[in-house]
Amino acid sequence: MADSVRELAGAFKRFLAAQEEDEFLTTAAPVRAAVSTPAPAAPAPSTTGELPPMAADSTLDISFVHQHEPTAPTETSTMNKADKTRALAELAQTIASCTRCPLGATRLNAVPGEGNVNADVMFVGEGPGFDEDRQGRPFVGRAGQLLDKMILAMGLTREKVFIANIAKCHPMTDPLHPEKHGNDRAPNAQEIACCRKYIEQQIAIVCPKYVVALGGVAAKALISDAKSLGALRGQFHTLHLDSVELPKPVQIIATFHPAALLRNPNWKKDAWIDLQMVMDKLGLKGARK
Repeated sequence: MADSVRELAGAFKRFLAAQEEDEFLTTAAPVRAAVSTPAPAAPAPSTTGELPPMAADSTLDISFVHQHEPTAPTETSTMNKADKTRALAELAQTIASCTRCPLGATRLNAVPGEGNVNADVMFVGEGPGFDEDRQGRPFVGRAGQLLDKMILAMGLTREKVFIANIAKCHPMTDPLHPEKHGNDRAPNAQEIACCRKYIEQQIAIVCPKYVVALGGVAAKALISDAKSLGALRGQFHTLHLDSVELPKPVQIIATFHPAALLRNPNWKKDAWIDLQMVMDKLGLKGARK
């Protein structure tokens, strides 16, 4: 009799674990929208919107129902540089062996992210591309070269910031031919859901003062307001994570993805205005000429 009860309890526990996993895989973004004013007690329903017509990297609409309250991090509130470095390295190892979604089977290299573990500014894009997939590093292609210039223009260097993506593996339109150029696409909702805890843990560990979401996909995944990139730009939002609690408040601002700026140079002026807002907050004077 006792054995039967134990077997029944074990089966029930496994059922609950499976249900929680299914819920996580269908939740790409929290309902608790990051807003420019303190978040209300009850979350407002999300609304959908469209991005600027040429921003191909920013067309994914993400609007899902939050299922679980975030869990508090165990060490992030007191982590020193060595603790952060160790935690990020362990997380990178987990990401390198991750096969939670089909991208894990088609990637060449996972791309966890890199940079200063004590950075004041963290840049977050949507996902690795062709060059990133081969090098295992974020933003090393043409868009990455432009991002480097943007960072330098702010008066910073790549070594002083942290750079990562929402998705950690290369989303491809044709995964059977990873050697093809121009084989990039935005991560879909399931892929974002599978990677969401990784980027949230990275943000909580680094705990920058400001996160810059590059493009509509990253902006919607982190700000979760499901508005157009144009509506999210030009203002700071208070960042709320879904799976962990931040040790201290973090502000997030959305701007154009560097790849979109390469296609639409006229948007560079607006992107620079967004970056200047971060510079003003940090007292940065920009690159010296």
